[in-house]
Amino acid sequence: MRKNSGSLMAVSPRTGFVLHLIFILYSAICILPFLLVLGISLSSEKSLVDFGYHIFPKIISANAYIFIANEASSLLKSYGVTIYATLLGTALSVMITTLFAYPLSRKDFKYRNIFSFIIFFTMIFHGGMIATYMIYVETLHVRDNLIVYLLPFLINAWNVILMRTFLSNSIPDALIEAARIDGAGELTIFKKIILPLSLPGLATIALFTAIAIWNDWNTPLLYITKPELYNLQYYLYTILNNISYLESNADIVGNAGAIMQDLPTLSVRMAMCIVSIGPIIFAFPYLQKYFVKGLTIGSVKG
Repeated sequence: MRKNSGSLMAVSPRTGFVLHLIFILYSAICILPFLLVLGISLSSEKSLVDFGYHIFPKIISANAYIFIANEASSLLKSYGVTIYATLLGTALSVMITTLFAYPLSRKDFKYRNIFSFIIFFTMIFHGGMIATYMIYVETLHVRDNLIVYLLPFLINAWNVILMRTFLSNSIPDALIEAARIDGAGELTIFKKIILPLSLPGLATIALFTAIAIWNDWNTPLLYITKPELYNLQYYLYTILNNISYLESNADIVGNAGAIMQDLPTLSVRMAMCIVSIGPIIFAFPYLQKYFVKGLTIGSVKG
């Protein structure tokens, strides 16, 4: 007798071993660079000069983190600005994106093609930095204001298209029609039906937006002049600039040469990477299941 179709899907031990080995190697390729950065950040400056970069430090030293901790008050302020911008900016962006994408996903919306073209047009043609700067500074007057961290990320054309596609593929029209027959209005349908069923899509665009805001350093470069309003990335950027200046001008800046001997110039760069990506690493596992589902839903028809 022929085996049933379910047994045909079974994976042989040899195939399973090969697949596990491939994924283990791929995971190692992803993890090793992070471990190398961590090892460099915990190495002494002398060992890096003498022995180069290693995952396991030749001489363990916390001087890089001590150097960063000496600026603890400024670092905490920049962390606060970044957390504020990430949380509030992500929430506003997800809300606006979903409110824009939901009508575009409805086939009965008369102007869906017009608005779809408008949002797609912005992906091809952009107003440019000069026009954006003039609007922010001359019209909206948000220079040296925390609001400026939110404006560039309120809506993203790619996220709108992604969310529109997700809603079109995962929310049946019959479900919406049934809710209408039961007397539900548009806001009730959106709140009670669309949002609960859209968690994978919402988590996907939220993760994209949060990472973009967290890593943003260009906005404060253009619109922030007060150090107390620097976000984390730009604050670390200014520290690296100061170190680079001392390195390149050690022979002409007073006793900078003596200072540079004790300054962890190489390891502090890697320590700043660890400091800046830490919260994102801890947050990603909680969103991963929604993120994967949001990317794969609708790809296989049941």
